[in-house]
Amino acid sequence: MTHFGLLCPAAAGHLNPMTALGHELKQRGHRVTLVGMLDAQAKTLAAGLEFGAVGEQAFPLGSTASALAELGQLSGLEALRYTVELFKQQTILLFDQAPAAIRQAGIDALIIDQTSFSGSTIAHHLELPFVSVSCALPLNREPQVPPFNMTWEYSPSLKAKLRNQLGYTLLTRAAKPITAIVVGRRQSWGLPPFTEIEDRFSKLAQICQQPPEFEFPRQNLSPCFHFTGPLTNPQSREPAEFPWDKLTGQPLIYASLGTVQNQLTHVFGAIAAACQGLDAQLIIALGGGLAPAALGDLPGNPLVVGYAPQLELLQRASLTITHAGLNTVLESLGNGVPLVAIPIANDQPGVAARIAWTGTGEVVPLRGIDGDQLRVAITTVLGNPSYRENSLRLQASIRQAGGVTKAADIVERAIGTGQPVLAQGKPEGETGDLMRSAPA
Repeated sequence: MTHFGLLCPAAAGHLNPMTALGHELKQRGHRVTLVGMLDAQAKTLAAGLEFGAVGEQAFPLGSTASALAELGQLSGLEALRYTVELFKQQTILLFDQAPAAIRQAGIDALIIDQTSFSGSTIAHHLELPFVSVSCALPLNREPQVPPFNMTWEYSPSLKAKLRNQLGYTLLTRAAKPITAIVVGRRQSWGLPPFTEIEDRFSKLAQICQQPPEFEFPRQNLSPCFHFTGPLTNPQSREPAEFPWDKLTGQPLIYASLGTVQNQLTHVFGAIAAACQGLDAQLIIALGGGLAPAALGDLPGNPLVVGYAPQLELLQRASLTITHAGLNTVLESLGNGVPLVAIPIANDQPGVAARIAWTGTGEVVPLRGIDGDQLRVAITTVLGNPSYRENSLRLQASIRQAGGVTKAADIVERAIGTGQPVLAQGKPEGETGDLMRSAPA
């Protein structure tokens, strides 16, 4: 038995896949503890995992919800800047308190979300093996792949590569407040510096919850990078009450802006106006950001709930209207449901670009959004069978990818053997210098 520690942000889009993986490992006889802020405790315990709290004073219970409520009103560059500042504060906190909590818990190995920027340095400092998990779009950079925060189309052309290079330069500049903290802590702990972003990721195994068909063509991924498909487990989620008796039997349109960018009331209004008069029932899930009463009377009288049992509703849905959060998108495609995406911030533009690239939905810009514009996209997706066919193709890909079962297999093998777990078809010679970012 191994005692695994989980490090990830206290947001549902990261907690849900990480606790699903933790739950699967626990079912196999391992011990799993999530180390994080108090706002992650409820979801962790609901998944049957142990919890180690850090930052009780700096980040008391409810602080994540407060921060996300503010972030939920932002979009674009403003949202990115706010996210960087939030991650900066959390990076400092984890550097200061997580090592002691990990030691005290007796954790043997770490499973680290790619967006937990302190994670790999903490693992190196404690000399613990670790596996990286990409709960959002992969942060692994390649010249021909646009930055995750852009809706740019994929192209292998020189012009596109130059465009991408500029985008990555701007992204690096925006993240400097975080990277400066990481650099300083590695120096103070006597660890070798990172020379590139890839050095932050595990040399044993990297797990991505996309299927390979939902990623732009990649050429330079680590040989130990695995596309496993979504990390989901209904048993690891907190239950959500829902008025099932209010379903009308009409085709179901599920609309959600996730649990972060969910304060934009005008977007919900535009969605309701766009669906008014369609032969369909619109269900709007607010993700806890607002009370249903805050939206007032919406056109078409949609069914509005604070939280929704998303996995169960998607099994009945004909269309998902989404902010292009990766979890909602993958869970929709896992049920063969096409999409209309309204990307708002962070990696959502990149997810939307992949929706367009795979032909699984339409993308509507947030700026100037209105019901008429959305209605065109909705009727286009519902009226053209190719979107449904492409979504079913992605559904098959997701089912073949292995999901949380394959991810747990990879984790067990990587930590159990201490050797890189190569993705299928990767030769041994492509592993590179496995000790490049190992602790000195």
